[in-house]
Amino acid sequence: MAKMDTHQQLLKILESLDRVCLSLDSPDCDASAVKLLIELRTASSSILAANPNHFSLSQRLSQLADAAQELHDSKPSGRGVVSFVTRRLRSHEVSRLAAEAESELHALIDCKIVSNLTKTLSSLPRSGAKSSDEDEVFDGISALQERLSRGFDMNLQDLVLKSAVFSQLQGILCNPGFAIKVREKAAVTMKELVLFNKDVFVTAVLIGGSVKAIVSMGSVCSLEVVSALIRAIKSPLVDEMRICGGIAEIVAHLSAEEAEVRAAAMECVMEIGYFGRKEAVEAMIEGGVIGKLVELQSSESRCVARLAVQMEVGEGLRQREKRAMKQRILERVRQACVAQAECATIVAEVLWGSSP
Repeated sequence: MAKMDTHQQLLKILESLDRVCLSLDSPDCDASAVKLLIELRTASSSILAANPNHFSLSQRLSQLADAAQELHDSKPSGRGVVSFVTRRLRSHEVSRLAAEAESELHALIDCKIVSNLTKTLSSLPRSGAKSSDEDEVFDGISALQERLSRGFDMNLQDLVLKSAVFSQLQGILCNPGFAIKVREKAAVTMKELVLFNKDVFVTAVLIGGSVKAIVSMGSVCSLEVVSALIRAIKSPLVDEMRICGGIAEIVAHLSAEEAEVRAAAMECVMEIGYFGRKEAVEAMIEGGVIGKLVELQSSESRCVARLAVQMEVGEGLRQREKRAMKQRILERVRQACVAQAECATIVAEVLWGSSP
């Protein structure tokens, strides 16, 4: 354990504590739990003693081991109320100390995740990371992403805000000098920050060129991030895509060589159809989306009708606008189709696939 970095050491202690907590669920706090706690206290003491910030946790683990030992050593003196209440109180104390130790560990790990990432990113040249640094950057961002995916925590949010890590991630995302996998990981983590707390991080995504950078990557991962952000932020995100030219790029990705990219772009189109306001939907139609969908109709069953349904049931258009957009779709279908039979089929799907 001594050869691990602090983050790994804390994770190791947390894993050990989790195993102990499972044993502590036993009402009698059996000998195995006490043994595990004593071993944990011994193994972690040298690690925690090296850092004054870990003193409180070290004390908590020591108190937990002592309390568990006392509970195990206390034998019921009878079936009276006093004996029962005494053991209940001691058991409650063990549970309380275990919960506090676990909470402190999580807080220390969160702090280490953010500080390690900030330190790593701050040391990188603006031109991008060297290949030898990319794995470290990728792992650091991945650690933050994984932590964010486990749910909201106010202390973690404060750490992220104070460290300005969001702007650092944005810098990586918008810098083509970084490897695509690192930029994708930055995009995914920024999406996780939005899901972590929309009220705090949505504005940061909408400014600074993040949306255009994510769309422009044109990978399956980046397009999946776009879809997720549209679902999370809704019309404001689609508006920003229209302003920065992102909608036209999404339409262009429908012609990508890779089927996976086309499928991911298709999902973006459907989300735009559902959440986009009139100007955004018009931009998508004027950008040739219906012609692209007609071309894909043979492999993507009823994709034109699917878009019509998305617009019909979506949140972005008013009722009058929905009727007008359906007519626009029908006009574009007639223009795009070569065969009359194909045109008739798609028109029927659009007319009957969505409510009048």
